[in-house]
Amino acid sequence: MREKLIVISGPSRAGIGEIVATLFARESRLVPVVPVTARKMKEGEKNGVGFFFFELEEWNAMKASGDLLETTEFAGNDYGTSRKLVEEQFARGRSVLMERELDRAAQIKAHMSEAVCVYAEPSPAVLEERLRAASRSELELSLRLQTAARLRAQSDFCDLRVCSDDLDAAVREIESLLD
Repeated sequence: MREKLIVISGPSRAGIGEIVATLFARESRLVPVVPVTARKMKEGEKNGVGFFFFELEEWNAMKASGDLLETTEFAGNDYGTSRKLVEEQFARGRSVLMERELDRAAQIKAHMSEAVCVYAEPSPAVLEERLRAASRSELELSLRLQTAARLRAQSDFCDLRVCSDDLDAAVREIESLLD
């Protein structure tokens, strides 16, 4: 087996967290990669646990050198995925699995074309049922459904689409990528 970077994306309530947790529990060939950030470490945090922390100058150098496969900004802080950390896992004979928002998965695909992007989503009826349960109003449900439709329309770059109605079936389909 050649090592792979598998990136899973999908709409809210698609069950991606459960898919990822199940894959990690069942597949010793899959490992996560610790994200990187340019934010300051909070009290009690340790470098390499949860995040690798970098000074802004180091971050900018990583970005300029092409080491960052994807980046995002949240609350004034930069976050991303290091190509070097992914390739270190490949060198150990392991494939990397990560959950990322669709726009971040698109960045990864643009920087590492061999990455396998998976779009996981339940059937329309199941998605609506899950989103209805999570929504506090019809307006919120409508907005969530619109967001899901927008994401689906933007997911054409993904290599595989998986129906997440059945957790075990979705996991098996993604596991087949490792063979």
